[in-house]
Amino acid sequence: MELDFERCYRAVDSRDQRFDGWFYTGVTSTGIYCRPSCPAITPKRRNVRFFPSAAAAQGAGLRACRRCRPDAAPGSPQWDVRADVVGRAMRLIADGVVDRDGVPGLAARLGYTERHLHRMLRAELGAGPLALARAQRAQTARTLIETTGLGLAEVAFAAGFGSVRQFNDTVRQVYGTVPSQLRTGRGNPPTPGGAGTITLRLAYRPPLHAAALLGFLAARTLPGLDEVHDGTYRRGLRLPHGPAEVALTPTPGYVVATLRLADLRDLAPAVARCRRLFDLDADPEAVDQTLAADPALAGVVAAEPGVRVPRAVDGFEMALRAIVGQQVSLSAARTTLTRLLTHLPRPAPGPGSAPGPGSGSGPGDQEVCVTESASRRRKPLDHPDGAGRCGAAGGDAGAGGWGVWGFPGAEEVLGLPDSAFGMPAARRETIRALARAVAAGEVDLEPGGDRAETVRRLTALPGIGPWTAGYLAMRALGDPDVLLPTDLAVRRGAAALGLPATPTTLDTYADRWRPWRSYAAIRLWRAA
Repeated sequence: MELDFERCYRAVDSRDQRFDGWFYTGVTSTGIYCRPSCPAITPKRRNVRFFPSAAAAQGAGLRACRRCRPDAAPGSPQWDVRADVVGRAMRLIADGVVDRDGVPGLAARLGYTERHLHRMLRAELGAGPLALARAQRAQTARTLIETTGLGLAEVAFAAGFGSVRQFNDTVRQVYGTVPSQLRTGRGNPPTPGGAGTITLRLAYRPPLHAAALLGFLAARTLPGLDEVHDGTYRRGLRLPHGPAEVALTPTPGYVVATLRLADLRDLAPAVARCRRLFDLDADPEAVDQTLAADPALAGVVAAEPGVRVPRAVDGFEMALRAIVGQQVSLSAARTTLTRLLTHLPRPAPGPGSAPGPGSGSGPGDQEVCVTESASRRRKPLDHPDGAGRCGAAGGDAGAGGWGVWGFPGAEEVLGLPDSAFGMPAARRETIRALARAVAAGEVDLEPGGDRAETVRRLTALPGIGPWTAGYLAMRALGDPDVLLPTDLAVRRGAAALGLPATPTTLDTYADRWRPWRSYAAIRLWRAA
């Protein structure tokens, strides 16, 4: 990736937060690397180098700045725009594939040899897959050191390191200190082994229209799966090593994410999925600038800057939701999905069911902090309309923590009887065909999947047409350039804004919104 020195230096000199995550500033005179928005004195030109990734800066022998904490910056928005191998690889690395399956597993998922994959990532990012994964492990380790009472050896393996020595060497290189100093530098350390939660501040590029994001999700919540209450979205997750629960609360400058994990090795994938769900790595100014150039959208963009595309934490869940929602109202789809969920076995008790390793009462800081103890639990969901109400804080949720759990997998859906579906036979068979394809690995609905190939395979299944495949490309695969011109709500929104309302004319007109047509679709839905 070529970085223009003058443009990057101007961003650093003006401390422009919009470029955080796009590139990293290396200062050779101090041996550190920073975010572009670092509040420190602007370094002299002769002492500055720019890197496309934190891993590349670390590979050059630089350590992370302790003031601006560049490892906690928003991710680069280009990985959503790019559907090539490098973009897919970065999404998979963020989801922890290298930690779980190694570089051979990553290469196999992408369909390339390890050598060629390493060559592509080095050319684009200045670092290979192992270095990129190591940078992520270092950030995960720092989070666990500062927010839990785990022993450092436990932290090392929970963060994905293969040995304590590798953990010590990496932390020393990335942060310029030994792991124990990261903990003692926090003031009062957390109680060892204390039960509790891990709370993170997930940075984003402003603006963020939180009301639009939460409103979209609230209209689609399902009892026992997710809820929106008092400005917080809660849901259950199925992660590689076990279940989890997450609460996301948008605030100015960051989203507070409170996590309960059955296995701390799932911290990195949990964070990646939360960021993906809220579209936190987007560049809203770039999106809004393109859409506002159209006079028909200029007014709504000015009135509501920073509208994001709500994405997904589970591709199969989103696919099942899309199929059930074909040609029915939103409320009817929720009723059908709720009925379906009642026929599925509830997973084993989540992490809130018993004390386990977690955070204590240590102080927080700009990026990572510790909050409520495990004894403060929310009551299980009991609102009859599934609109996301829950009991007051401090209630006893018993074995379910907040009372939410992850969506069932394809194998579980395949085991359901006909009576569980409550829908026409053809649609029921479409769900089963999809579940078989996902279970067999023939359809990849995760963020690292090949978007074009996934859409092709989806439309080859009976009962899945362009609308369903496009909707999944937008929300499950993270494609920022999907319009859905045949969608009734999109057409109504277009008509309300004085735009062409027939599918063909609207599709042609929307070329001016590329590569952000998914964001335009969200705005048309809101206009409807």
